[in-house]
This record gives sequence, structure tokens and C-alpha cells, in this order.
Amino acid sequence: MIEIRDLVKYYGDILAVDHVNFTVEKGEILGFLGPNGAGKTTTMNILTGYLSATSGTVKVNGHDILEEPHEAKKSIGYLPENPPLYLDMTVMEFLRFVCELKGVPREKRIKQLAEIMKLVRITDVSGRLIKNLSKGYRQRVGIAQALVANPEVLVLDEPTVGLDPKQIIEIRNLIKELGKRHTVILSSHILPEVQAVCERVVIINKGAIAAVDTPDGLSRKMAKTSKVQLSAEGPSKEIIQKLRLIPGIRQADLFAEKENGINIYEIENEPNLDVRKQIFFEMARNTWPIIEMKSMDPTLEDIFLQVTSSYQTGKRG
Repeated sequence: MIEIRDLVKYYGDILAVDHVNFTVEKGEILGFLGPNGAGKTTTMNILTGYLSATSGTVKVNGHDILEEPHEAKKSIGYLPENPPLYLDMTVMEFLRFVCELKGVPREKRIKQLAEIMKLVRITDVSGRLIKNLSKGYRQRVGIAQALVANPEVLVLDEPTVGLDPKQIIEIRNLIKELGKRHTVILSSHILPEVQAVCERVVIINKGAIAAVDTPDGLSRKMAKTSKVQLSAEGPSKEIIQKLRLIPGIRQADLFAEKENGINIYEIENEPNLDVRKQIFFEMARNTWPIIEMKSMDPTLEDIFLQVTSSYQTGKRG
């Protein structure tokens, strides 16, 4: 659906996008992740035709964004980081205006807007001035304008910036719903957001691609070790000694002491090796009750920090 090849963008002498390559499959929700200033928004602006590249190609649904801009843009709905809303219009007036801009046939507008407003849950505010809406509702209006003309691709740049926790959850759920009908690129520097909704992740840092994979795949590739956290009752020194004898466990240490003889242990084992079953049997043989046991594999945040720090030390991976 989207193909980006050898994309380069200079601002004067400053290299903002450095030979970026990635693809997005039809029906996929892709997370485009990076710190502020990494080149995310510049890449999104080139992808959507708002900026021209210094070199490289972007194809959307088979159409080159530079050579066939009209055809390529027809396939894209774009929510910039700061949605282009006309605050003195009502929601309905604004969406009708967007229909006019995008060339939606008049006979289809009423039905299409009703469906979009129902989907993003703004029907009840359709007659209100946009300037009187909350930040969360304005974001919903921004997503609604991106959906006008039913584009195959949605590009959402930082869609939850400035929202409260409840609004963030609502927008995340909306993005998941949109992913059932559209190909979605979600650009963000908010790690839980990407992990919650995206099937695959592209990490960009200092203008270049640092990693591309599923969140689970990145976790497996980046993990030098795996960890398990164990909460159990029993003599801590003996428990640690027994745990360290289990094949595949590199280290076991007391992490925290709790009340009633219950302690928490942090166990480091070989990467991609699940030792929880062996731990269970060893604890059972010694009649030491397990209160809780959970895998502590690297989160997307851990991976992100590891990837971006490798760039800071000059090692690209």
C-alpha cells in the first residue's frame, strides 16, 4: 500500500531524513516511533505531499507522490500534529467544507458525514463551534476530516498529544477500530500508545531507520537476557541457591522483602528461554509457595532506549 525508498530531506545543510526505507502493507497499523526531532513529522509531511523530498520516492497505492500527486493524495487521510481546524465554524460546517475540498459528490455527503461522525463519536456536538470543544473532541474532529472521502490510508501524527488519560484511551480504541477498515500509520513518541495499537513498529532516530519489526520481534532481537520476577514464601537464601542451580538461569537475587515471609526475587536467564516451568517445579519440590511469577521481557520502552542510545554512540543497527 505504501512504499518509501531511499528518502532524503535536507533543510539547507541540515540532514533531517537520511535514506529512509520502509513499506506498509494493506490493512496494517504501523507505529512510526522516534524521539522529538528524529524526523517523524518531516517523513509524514513528505508521505502526504505537504513537503517535497530532496531525493528518493514515495508511492501510495502504486502512485508516486511527486509524479502523480492527485492520485496519491486521494488515497490518504492526514491528521497533522496540530489539526487544521477552523475554530469559528461548527463541526458540521467544517466537515462539509472538507467534503467540498476533497470533491465528495453532493448526493453522498450527508450519509458519509453521518457515518463518520457516528464512528468518531461527535454526532452530539455537530452543531457546536469548534472553538468551544474540548481538546479531545477537537482531535476527534481532526480524525473525522481525515476520514472524509473514505481514504484507504490514514496518517495520524501524534494523535493523543495534550489529551488527558481518559481521552487517550478513547482515541487509542478509535484507532484500533479504524484499523479494521483502513491502513494506518501512527506517528508518535509515546511508547505505550504504539505498543497498545500497532502490529509493527518502525523506529527512527536522527533521521535514519534504527529498527523495523513487530513489538514482540523487537523484544526478542534486542534482548540480551530475559528476566522473571518471582514472589514467593520461604527462606530467601535457600531459594536463591536453588534458583541459581536451574539450567538456563544466569543470576537470581533478592529484589525486595515483603511482610509475612514473602519476598520478591529477580531472575535473569538466557535470552528467549522460558524458565518459569522449571522454577515452579523446583519451588514445589521444596514446598515453597509461589505467590506470583511473571516474565519481565524488555518493553518497547526498553527497546527504544537501547536502539536510540546505540545511535548516540555512533553504532547504527
